[in-house]
Amino acid sequence: MAKLSYKISYYVLYAMFAAILVVLGLFFFGGDAQGDAVLMGVDPEMWQPAYTDALLFLTYAFFAIVSVAAVVSFFHFLVSNPKASMGSLYVLAGSIIVLVITWLMGSPEKVEIIGYDKTDNVGFWAQATDMFLYSLYALFVVAIACMLLGGIKKKLS
Repeated sequence: MAKLSYKISYYVLYAMFAAILVVLGLFFFGGDAQGDAVLMGVDPEMWQPAYTDALLFLTYAFFAIVSVAAVVSFFHFLVSNPKASMGSLYVLAGSIIVLVITWLMGSPEKVEIIGYDKTDNVGFWAQATDMFLYSLYALFVVAIACMLLGGIKKKLS
């Protein structure tokens, strides 16, 4: 069974690599946007790739696939080995706590952006952006601390 799952994941990985290379090739070498795809109000000197939508949709699709795979594998691990999966639950709980704390640290006040007069930079979205940025900073600090502590532990043992 492990051999079959390895083969399937191997081929899926390389199929995803191929899709990424094809879409990136279209994005970078597919020319400029024409007609309705051209964004009005953007400096005409700026490059507007023709296949930006394809790259965005591929990103959304891969994000959805990875999210579903993560949830399915988490529950499979939880069912197959409940005692060992407690570490995963601790990580999940810690992540939720970090997101709640960073949400509370965020501000719903309007962010002044030069040349932007819409309403996506105030309220929920401003606070969500702050949450993601603060969470990123927290994860960066945790990653550096883990590298340092891992190196110290390795030297001591």
